[in-house]
Amino acid sequence: MLMIKKLYSYSLMGFSDMRLIKINSKNPEKDRIQKAADVIKSGGIVIFPTETVYGIGVNALNKKAVSKIFKIKDRPKDNPLIVHIAKKEDIFNLAKNIPKEADLLINKFWPGPLTLVLEKKKIIPDNVTAKSQTVALRMPQNKIALNLIVSAGVPIAAPSANISGRPSSTAAIHALSDFKEKVDLIIDGGRAKIGLESTVVDLAKNPFLILRKGAITKEDLEKALRR
Repeated sequence: MLMIKKLYSYSLMGFSDMRLIKINSKNPEKDRIQKAADVIKSGGIVIFPTETVYGIGVNALNKKAVSKIFKIKDRPKDNPLIVHIAKKEDIFNLAKNIPKEADLLINKFWPGPLTLVLEKKKIIPDNVTAKSQTVALRMPQNKIALNLIVSAGVPIAAPSANISGRPSSTAAIHALSDFKEKVDLIIDGGRAKIGLESTVVDLAKNPFLILRKGAITKEDLEKALRR
């Protein structure tokens, strides 16, 4: 009965049930993950859960797909996107001149709600980084997000799944209210565990600079860096 009511509420919001899939957050179904990954690989847009908030994601290496994010979110083009990866070593494909502080923070907080800003490699399109020479990278803890990135075979650029200026989505139903038919697929993976966006730390500067406060505090960072 609960599932029927849930699907009915989605239908009332004008979103096709065929484009919304429920995925088990503890044991993600491979076929459903693959369906979402195929959308990413084809240049489409997928809304998916992370442990912080829901993200609206595309292939981070596809400049045309990335441009869609700014349009449907009404996001200023000078506001760079966070790129999500699934393995710690993936950082070396996307960033360069990685400082030792990054290793310390990665080993302590990844996977988790920490985004690191580092010097980017040329493989990252300019519209991902707002034409800056740095890229924001994060390895989420959520199993659905990690499996999606692995299956897609590409890093996923994903800001929070909300229209710019509105509260970040912590459940699929929130994202539906903002985007409806504007995206190709929405994954319902339950409510976000933390409900607060990731802490963003700029390691391209010395000393490091916190660009956005989140679940990981300045004290947590300083302790990890043994300062």
